Order: sequence, then C-alpha cells, then structure tokens
Amino acid sequence: MAREERVPDDVVPAGSVPALRYGDLPKPIGLRKMIGPSVIMLGATIGSGEFVFWPHLVSHWGFGIWWICMLALFTQFWINMEIERYTLATGESAVLGLVRAWRPWAYIALLSNTIPWVWPGWAMGGATCLSYVAGGRPVVYGVASMLLIGLVLSIGPVVYKTVEKLQLVMVACVMALVVVVFLAVVKWESVAEMARGTVSVGQIPDGIGLPLLLGAIAYAGAGGSLNLAQSSYVRDKSYGMGAFVGRITSPITGKVEAIPDTGFLPRRTEENLARWKAWWRAANWEHFLLFFVLGGLSLIMLSCIAHSTVFGLELGEGMDFIRQEGVQIGKQFGGMASKAFWIGGVLILLTTELGLMDMVARVSAELVRGHWARGSGSWTLGRLYYVFLWGEILFGCAILIAGFTRPLALLVLSACLNGLVMAFYSFLLLYLNARRLPGWLAMGRLRMVAMVWACAFYGYFALRVLSAQVPRLFGKGG
Repeated sequence: MAREERVPDDVVPAGSVPALRYGDLPKPIGLRKMIGPSVIMLGATIGSGEFVFWPHLVSHWGFGIWWICMLALFTQFWINMEIERYTLATGESAVLGLVRAWRPWAYIALLSNTIPWVWPGWAMGGATCLSYVAGGRPVVYGVASMLLIGLVLSIGPVVYKTVEKLQLVMVACVMALVVVVFLAVVKWESVAEMARGTVSVGQIPDGIGLPLLLGAIAYAGAGGSLNLAQSSYVRDKSYGMGAFVGRITSPITGKVEAIPDTGFLPRRTEENLARWKAWWRAANWEHFLLFFVLGGLSLIMLSCIAHSTVFGLELGEGMDFIRQEGVQIGKQFGGMASKAFWIGGVLILLTTELGLMDMVARVSAELVRGHWARGSGSWTLGRLYYVFLWGEILFGCAILIAGFTRPLALLVLSACLNGLVMAFYSFLLLYLNARRLPGWLAMGRLRMVAMVWACAFYGYFALRVLSAQVPRLFGKGG
C-alpha cells in the first residue's frame, strides 16, 4: 500500500493534525472473524445500565420510564456505528478525527474522559456484592480488584487480545447466569409491565431525580466518552483501514507495533467501493447483534428480575436493592441461590470495571498522543496508555481509602457528567462524518437524521439537568 501521497485539504481537511495519506481498503473478512469489539463494549455496559441503573429505577418506580431506556439503547447503536465509520474509513481513532473537526475538543475530551471516570463506583459495587457473600470490608475488595485488573492488563502482550479473551469468557458466563435467574424468578406480570412501559412514551413517574435519570440514559449502553473507545477496538481488530495501524502492546511482555500519527484514506475505485460496502455491512451486523440485541436482552432480563423480586418492597438507599434481590431469591430457592446471585453480581461488575479501565486509558492516550505528543519517540501510545491506566487505578484506590465508598452515588456522579459529554460529541461526530469525509464514505440521510436525533435526545436531558443543578451550586433553588 502506497503511503506517501497526502490527501489534499479539498478532499479531507486536515485541521490541526497532519493530513491523511492515500491507501486501499484491505479485503473484507467474515462476520465471525469480526466478533470482538462489540463484546468488549457489551461487557463494559452490562454492569452499569443493565445491572445497576435501570434495575434500580425499575425496583423503585416500575417500568413507567422503560420507553426512555429503549430509546437510549437504540440511539447509542447509531452513535457507535458513526464512531466505527470514521475508523473503518481512515484507520484513525475517532478521538483524533474529532480533534481534526474542532481543535478545542482535545482539551474538553481529556477532561471529560478522566474526571467522570476516576470515581471507582463499579469497583465498589462489585466489592459490596462480594461482601454480601463473604463478609469483610468492601473497600479492601475494591482496591484489590482494581490492582488485579491493572496487573492483568499489564501482563498480556497485546492489550486488545487480553481484553477480548477475558470479556468473551465473562460475558458468556454472565449471560448464562442471567438467563437461568430470569427463567427461575421472573413473573409474567413483570414482562407485561415492561411491554406496557415500552409504549408509554412521554410518561416519567414522580420522584425520579434528574441526575439519576440522565445517568441511566447515558448508561443504557456504554455511555459518555467510553463509546469513543469503540474506534480503538475496531482498529486493533483490523477493521477496514485499521488493518494498517498497529495495536497497543504491553511494555513488559509485548513487542511494540508501529502506530502512525495519522490515518489512511482509500481512493474511490470500483474495488474500494465494493470492499467498503462489505466492511460496513458486516460491521453493522456485528454491532447490532452483539451490542444492541444482547445488550437489550440483558437490560430486559435484569430489570424484570428486579421487578419480580423487589418491586413494592421497602428498599434502602444505594445498592440495597441488589442485596434484597439476593435475599428474595434465597427465600424461594435457598441460601446458596442468594450467594450465587451476588457472585454473579461480582462477575458482572468486574466485566464493567475491566472494560472501563481499558477504555478510559485508550481514549486518553489517543488524545494525548494525537494532539500533544505526536511524533514523540518517548511518549508512544502504549506508554501513554499505561500511564493513564495506572493513574486511574491509583487515584481510584486513594478515593476508596479516603472513605468515599457509596457505590451508587459515585456511579450517578460519573454517569451524569458523561450524559453531558454525549450530547456534545454527538454533534461533533455528526459534523465530522457528514461534512469531513468524502461522499461515498460519509453518512447517508437516514444516519444523519439518527445523529440529529442523538444530539437532541442527549442535549435535552443534559440541559434539563443543568438547569436544575447549576442554581444549587450558587445557593439557589434549595
């Protein structure tokens, strides 16, 4: 593949990043060989919206707002595919592409990808579930889990392969457990309520706090800046033009792979056009089946489990509903069933903790490398990845040791901030893929409408939260 000729600005504006280079799309691979990126994304989502946020809402308020959940998941599918589009077309991370579109995005993205995610809510959530089974101090379990994940991600030679293998195993185990519990405890009345809630568009039960609602909307899927990591995964899986870009490797056991500071654009030829259509079709199917369908099923099953077991009971604050779910399951099937459910909760939250640690480090490293450390021989993408990975681990441990140990409160804070981020980058992504890519690679009208909807959907709820919460910062409105 010739990599010398630069793409002129009248084809793809370079912005503040060096111009793309021309190349040819590689031959498409089969759908089965493409499986991986969406499983990792599913693993990161199953412990947030699926296991915590939406079951929490359902356990307290029923399925009255279930229509919002389905809209949010549907909307995230379109967003994620536009994130994939840019990387399929250029081999370059969408994070860097957004910097091309608007340079200040680099500063906003770095803050939004670190501040909301340093709060170790998932580590503490899994630790709390483990304490239901084994007793002991959740803080100790939370710190240990973060250190263990950091060690695992540091030892595997190729980070993507390590994450993919772990998530494939853990997601398979989680889905099997959820199906068993669903079949054992869910009442048909709960399924009927869920179906009614799906079509009750416009209804929002009284008493639901806006930050909690925005958090649940953001996490009906991956949520916030984490969605942007999908471009890194499809690149490391060698989707499209990503086949010509190296992967993040371990500084301990891996061999450094060349990751250029700019991507490659295919010329419009009959062969490239046919290959693009094949890549795009297969990528859509992979994400639809593994993220949208499996993610939707896990949301439905876990929320129906919560509704059938604890809805209508007097519940405590935070994650007490998960403890009560286990208690109610134990009343039907014995104490071992309670422990099995809580151990499943540990596994679910561990998959999310693993995924988000990797995603946060990826997105931050892509930003710093592409904008501030471009061309540096010392600050490679791999080294930056591990700086951010261990930085978030050590900071998270410090937060837990300092006494900030309320898992749901930490998750709500993180999710609320990420809901605001999603509204912002959806607009930039719409501009990038509609106006900056050549027409044959750019989004069509249907996808453009979907992205306009995404901007409006997340923007509306973000503005609602801001209008309610900002006055409180200045001592107004209670």
